[in-house]
Amino acid sequence: MTTREELCRKIEEVFPKAGACGIDFEVEYDEDVSAWAVDLHRGEHHLRTFIETEEADSCLAGKKCIPLGMQIAQLKHNFDLSTCAET
Repeated sequence: MTTREELCRKIEEVFPKAGACGIDFEVEYDEDVSAWAVDLHRGEHHLRTFIETEEADSCLAGKKCIPLGMQIAQLKHNFDLSTCAET
């Protein structure tokens, strides 16, 4: 299974504008939903998405990363829309 560190590095690689793991986003495995939780934050604003384990594993194995990239891009887009009036 993919590790948190591997997924952080891949997110930074696939979508560098997401920021840096631990600064602009956090990644943790959510046992309740059996998926990776990605939290994007800026100031007091926060959004979360989930990456299926199979999608993360496939991407890290050098296969398709489109689902992961699309989810992170959509999260960033939604985040920008939700905070644009305050930035």
